[in-house]
Amino acid sequence: MSEQPQFTIKVDQNKYLPAGGREVHAIVSVEATGPALPSPAAVDAAVVIIIDTSGSMSYPDSKLRAAVAAAQTAVDTLRDGVEFAIVSGSNSASMVFPQQPGLVKATDGTRQRAKQELKRLKASGGTAIGSWLRLADQIFDARPGAIRQAILLTDGKNQHETPEQLNAALARCAGRFVCDCRGIGTDWEVAELRRIASALLGSVEFIRDTNDLAADFRAMTEAAMGKAVADVALRVWTPKTATLRFVKQVMPSVDDLTGKRTESAAQAGDYPLGAWGAESRDYHVCVEVPPGEVGKEVRAAWVKLVVPGAPGEEAQVLATGNVLAQWTDDEALSTKINPRVADYTGQAELAQAIQEGLEARGKGDVDTATARLGRAVVLADQAGNEEITALLRRVVDVVDPATGTVRLKRDVDKADEMTLDTRSTKTVRTRGAETPTTRKDETVPTRRGEG
Repeated sequence: MSEQPQFTIKVDQNKYLPAGGREVHAIVSVEATGPALPSPAAVDAAVVIIIDTSGSMSYPDSKLRAAVAAAQTAVDTLRDGVEFAIVSGSNSASMVFPQQPGLVKATDGTRQRAKQELKRLKASGGTAIGSWLRLADQIFDARPGAIRQAILLTDGKNQHETPEQLNAALARCAGRFVCDCRGIGTDWEVAELRRIASALLGSVEFIRDTNDLAADFRAMTEAAMGKAVADVALRVWTPKTATLRFVKQVMPSVDDLTGKRTESAAQAGDYPLGAWGAESRDYHVCVEVPPGEVGKEVRAAWVKLVVPGAPGEEAQVLATGNVLAQWTDDEALSTKINPRVADYTGQAELAQAIQEGLEARGKGDVDTATARLGRAVVLADQAGNEEITALLRRVVDVVDPATGTVRLKRDVDKADEMTLDTRSTKTVRTRGAETPTTRKDETVPTRRGEG
């Protein structure tokens, strides 16, 4: 039996457009089924753990102790044979284990030595995250074909390097490894860490209670151990006359991939998705097509899940699907909104409203903050999103959830704001019967020679 997951693509959309209609929306669901934990011999994996050791990690000292314990838990979670390294980050980056930049294989002996070295960590200096990422990138250089996963923990803002230096580091590291980011304490910036995680196709979370840090590190490491295919991409082809407006991940979190496109062929571009195990994710694709005659059906986009080949090599095609457009004069058909498209559109708007509202609140713009957070209350109420509704009620007093009439609370715990901000991009898949416009395409046999 193959150790590699089998991939399928499912497309949800209402393909019908009114006469003169141009914009096509579809939810492309990608699912991989197969072994949840590939055997060590089947998968080449590398993990780099990056721990913030700036001076602020010593106040209170429980932060550094919790970080060390979490890193030790992650080390214990590594499979035998997985290569790993640990980096300490402050004004610059330095090796914790091994002593020189590089990777070592996880064994009982190396795990024990790594955990001993972690106990020696001391907090001092500032925060220069770009330098931490550059060292991780240097370490990963030894394993270009491996599944490369970094875990980054910080408690502060990136204050000790310029924004240009961080941007250059992100540009250098993008596509080379995935980085999950975690923040502790309340002195780091959600938007900054989210930007780092987005650029490196990872997740971002606020660990409010340091007692939860070890369990979170264990979960991240276990997820990394479950990956089986590295560097997967969504390849989207559109006709010459069409314009691809955007490609966004909408499940498990909202992340705009549009700007990450790399051209792969005539009229086609690749959107990086990172490494995959046995899991599923959803993507929102929007294409603008020239109006067609009533009754005419066209392919607005051809989507493929691929593993891009090396220079001069063809990509490996894992699954394919079609986004269609057909013009009709039947108003009942053309005005029907696909429920999954509507659901994810609403969740993306909810995330944007929360982030814009919190940003305005931070700037003292009461009117904008009230309007945007009020809109968020409406969207959360309509969606029945009880978690976000509860978090919003910690920031605003809700007068009428149906109209979005709210008042900003005067005294808000900063941790409550940060929790709401980080949770805003998390989405929930709507479970239900497939509609007639849902098509599940056949799995494409794993082979070379297709692009």
